[in-house]
Amino acid sequence: MDFEPSPIQRERCAEISAAVLERFAEHETSTDPEQVRLAWKDAAAAGLTGLCVSQEYGGAGLRALDTALALEAFGRSCTDMGLVFGVAAHLLSCAVPVQDFGTAAAKELLAGMAAGDVVAGNAMTEDEAGSDIGRIRSTATLTDEGYVLHGEKSFVSNGPISDVFVTYAVTDPTAGFLGVSAFAVPRELDGVVVGEPLRKMGLDGCLAARVRFEGCVVPAEYLLGSEGGGGAIFQHSMAWERGVLFAGYLGQMARQLAECVDHANNRRQFGQKIGGFQAVSHKIARMRQRLESARLMLYRACWLLDQGRTDVVAIAMAKTAVSEAAIANSLDAMQLFGSMGYLVDAGIEGQLRDSLPTTIFSGTTEIQMELIARGTGL
Repeated sequence: MDFEPSPIQRERCAEISAAVLERFAEHETSTDPEQVRLAWKDAAAAGLTGLCVSQEYGGAGLRALDTALALEAFGRSCTDMGLVFGVAAHLLSCAVPVQDFGTAAAKELLAGMAAGDVVAGNAMTEDEAGSDIGRIRSTATLTDEGYVLHGEKSFVSNGPISDVFVTYAVTDPTAGFLGVSAFAVPRELDGVVVGEPLRKMGLDGCLAARVRFEGCVVPAEYLLGSEGGGGAIFQHSMAWERGVLFAGYLGQMARQLAECVDHANNRRQFGQKIGGFQAVSHKIARMRQRLESARLMLYRACWLLDQGRTDVVAIAMAKTAVSEAAIANSLDAMQLFGSMGYLVDAGIEGQLRDSLPTTIFSGTTEIQMELIARGTGL
């Protein structure tokens, strides 16, 4: 059992870190769609928008673990976690299902996605269907012209700047899980209505919006997989999202830990550096323990994916470990920095805001606990 990254993996991560540090040295997180698109161009230039896209379409062709390592390097070197999250969602929730289940016509989107010219948004969540995908109310009816799509998605990451949406709709209301189908929907189609950016607590660099499909006719070649296969496709993309996306937060935690160590070594109180106080040093030790534990669990989940083993329990445990560690470490960082950490310019409070939704998106922690319990035999 070898836990050491290969020379190729280390070199790739070092190149990504260097490229991100150079391109985002003066970057400021923005909620202006035009500025966000410009940030995507920089991410694309660093090779980040096509990590797991096949080389045939201009991507890097990375598998799950290598994609996770690259996203970790991105998260460590870029303070805009919204952008990191948005790029990861574009890859894992959208590029993966298009690449693995799309027709030749749908796969033509991949070259633009890999280049960052085509931004993708995952349009799954509805007001009455968050964790319960069985309550999806969007419908798609097959006609001679294609599938006529009706419905509204309540929270679409990247929505305001997306050029294509990967969405799910009911094609057979009598078939339950097997009645849901998946589609790649170009934004340019008539009947696609994108709402204004939603105001959020954090992840500002990832714009989100409601998206409505008002009698949108989707050509049949944009059906992903077979009709009724949407549930399985969603589970496949969620395995990648839950198992890989959270590597970006490993990067944030590593950067955060380094900031805390530096602060503890330079901040002096009562005649000594605060890192000399056990209350501080033990807090930082706990932060490292959480980070290392979460990293090992995520790497293992990704390795299993690369072996063709979609281990639902391993993925759920990794997702939960990273999300809970990200929040706990951010709270500890706030405490270590004191009043300075409460100020926006220090960046510490932003790390906390960006971490809080991790226990909600990609399946809540409560859902992950259920998956783990079932996999344990309960």
